Amino acid sequence: MKAREIKRAKLVAKYAERRAELKKIVNTGDPVEAYEAARKLQEIPRNANPIRLHNRCKLTGRPKGYMRLFGISRIQFREMASSGLIPGVRKASW
Repeated sequence: MKAREIKRAKLVAKYAERRAELKKIVNTGDPVEAYEAARKLQEIPRNANPIRLHNRCKLTGRPKGYMRLFGISRIQFREMASSGLIPGVRKASW
């Protein structure tokens, strides 16, 4: 799954400029140009759409419980914080 996400990210980067140009034409162009641009937009691979990207843990590839600030899942974060591997983070106690 991690490899699949990397492949999607590369596709998104590859088609980003082309998608942006076509989307602009679709939203602002005259109806004939907009139709042609929409047709070309449909020919671009589905995985080139940035919506299809999903954040995953850098260590395990887990898609849920992702902490954006650290780039890892909540489970890995807890283990690493308890071990003292994340600077400036310590267990709360009150």
